[in-house]
Amino acid sequence: MLNDLTPFLIHWAITAVSLWVASHLFRGLKFDSTGALVVSALLLGLANAIVKPLLIVLTLPLTLVTFGLFLLVINALMILLVAALVKGFRVSGFWTALFASIFISLLSVVIGSFVTSSDPAEKVQMPQTGNWL
Repeated sequence: MLNDLTPFLIHWAITAVSLWVASHLFRGLKFDSTGALVVSALLLGLANAIVKPLLIVLTLPLTLVTFGLFLLVINALMILLVAALVKGFRVSGFWTALFASIFISLLSVVIGSFVTSSDPAEKVQMPQTGNWL
């Protein structure tokens, strides 16, 4: 069971580290405590998994017209949403959230490339047989 939880915990840690580094680089991004940082990383992961796909579908025409640049706005909105939900997490404004979201995304990709293995067995794969209902 712990093997199933390991990728989630690794992704959560990478997000937390990225948020922590971003809070030191951007003056408008602040955490009051480590607990607020950890909860923010968890909620950001949940927002990216649940709310963000809905927003992408709802704003698909705008995303297509802007050649995908509107996705950066959606990333910033996810950070602002998490900041509104977590008491100890503050973001000074939209532009801080926008540039911080770009930085967090890039840093998460870089850290993830070093931390995760390249073993294809660890990647999420769709079942090859069975009924899909």
